[in-house]
Amino acid sequence: MMGVQMSVAAYAADEHDHPRPEERAAPRPAAVRPAAPRGQVFDARYNHGRYYPSMGTVRPDLPVGYHPYFHGSDRFFFAGGVWYAPRGPGFVVVAPPVGLVIGVLPAYYSTVWFAGVPYYYADNVYYTQSPDQSGYVVADPPPNADQPAPPPDAPPPTSTPDMDLIIYPKNGQTKDQQAADQYECHSWAKGQTGFDPTQPAGNGPGDPNVGHNNYNRAMSACLQARGYQVN
Repeated sequence: MMGVQMSVAAYAADEHDHPRPEERAAPRPAAVRPAAPRGQVFDARYNHGRYYPSMGTVRPDLPVGYHPYFHGSDRFFFAGGVWYAPRGPGFVVVAPPVGLVIGVLPAYYSTVWFAGVPYYYADNVYYTQSPDQSGYVVADPPPNADQPAPPPDAPPPTSTPDMDLIIYPKNGQTKDQQAADQYECHSWAKGQTGFDPTQPAGNGPGDPNVGHNNYNRAMSACLQARGYQVN
C-alpha cells in the first residue's frame, strides 16, 4: 500500500515539474495598448499620441508647475498641455478661448502645416506663433483641419543657420520635430533681426557681428520657448 502511495506522489510531482505538451505550447495573449489612465482620453490626431483628462473633469487643486493666464477678466491655468478654469472650490478642464496668448508651447505638441502656416497642436487646441506678442496665440482650427500639408523644405545641411548653436531637445522631440522647429525659428529670427547667417555677411545692414549676435539671441529665445536647451 505504501508503495502505491509513493508511486502516485511521484507521478504527481513529475506531472507538476513537466507540463504536458499542450500546456507548454499555450500561446501568449497578443500585446495590447495599456489601458487609459482613469478619466483620461487618448489624443491620436496627427499622431499626437498623448493622454489628457476629459473635458469637464473637475479636480480639487491644480497640478504642480501650472502657469496662470488672464483673458480679459477671466482666469485660466495651464499645466501639461491642459487648460483649467476655477469652478467653486476646485478647477475644471476647459477649452481655452481663441486669442489667449501664452509665452511657451506645451511640452508635447505636434506641428502641422496648412497653406504654408505652421500650427502647433495639443489636446484639441491649435496655437500659432505671434511674434508681435512674443508668444503663441490660441487659434481657431484651420480650414481643412483633417488635411494638413507637408512642411516646406528645410535649408540644406551646408547652410544650417544655427550651426554655431548647440541644441538639446528637453521634451523628447523627434529629429523631424526638431528640424521643423529649427527651420521655423530661423525664419522668425531672420525676420526679427534682418540678419540671415546663410547669406554672405548676413546680407543685412550694419555690422555683421552685431547682426549675428542679435540673430543668435532671437534664435535661442524661439527654441527655448519650444522646449529646447540652447548653448
